[in-house]
Amino acid sequence: MKKTLIVGNWKMHLNTHQASLLAHRLHQHVAAHHDVEVVIAPSNLSLQPLSVELDRRKFRLAAQDAYPKDEGAFTGEVSFAMLRDLVHYAIVGHSARRIYFNESLELIRDKVESAVRNDISPILCIGETKQDRDNGETKQVIHDQLTTALSNITSDDITKVVIAYEPVWAISTFDGEKAKPDDMQRAIDYIRFQIKELYGERAALAVRVLYGGSVTDHDAGAYLRLKGCNGVLVGAASLNFHQFAGIVESAHRLQHERGVA
Repeated sequence: MKKTLIVGNWKMHLNTHQASLLAHRLHQHVAAHHDVEVVIAPSNLSLQPLSVELDRRKFRLAAQDAYPKDEGAFTGEVSFAMLRDLVHYAIVGHSARRIYFNESLELIRDKVESAVRNDISPILCIGETKQDRDNGETKQVIHDQLTTALSNITSDDITKVVIAYEPVWAISTFDGEKAKPDDMQRAIDYIRFQIKELYGERAALAVRVLYGGSVTDHDAGAYLRLKGCNGVLVGAASLNFHQFAGIVESAHRLQHERGVA
């Protein structure tokens, strides 16, 4: 049974002192479970101090973004090569990066490749906007984002990639509506179908697929129960240690139910 992956994306919140306080609260309230992997994605500024503070038996770290070149005259950027000793994961292609910073399919492809090259598992975010959905283009958007992002990834490396389906129309930052689990099931099934087309059935079963779209402690269980959903990417709720701990506990309870069954 795969571990359920719970990823907390802190986005552009918390200075280093505030991040340390939240990490301390999480350590107090989030229990360690052998069947749940908990990942925290603070700002790049907080990665190094938190790498020392966090209990690595309980938490892993992720970067929120990085630059695809390993080094060079790219003022202000942080490369995946610089992060390889600090993090296990890196979020790539988040909707905020695509929308606010106009990240292209090709740039996201290069970031996925760079992450894997530097022994970091990319958490590749894909998902359609409300306009895409209203126009019936959900599958086309998923296809284009997924196949381009993975075009430089070999069959040996595909299982290092995590796919996070986060429909933009369901994200509260963009005044989104709540996504119905049935709709998400169809999208997750289609993602696995595309992985199968690219890499075969074994890879399609092995790749971890997450749901991300304003997940809270009240609805995380409904998404985690979806067939083929291996975890959730959590935004605002990850800044509240009570809510985030609740999401982790929901994941553990569901894993226990599956184990008993």
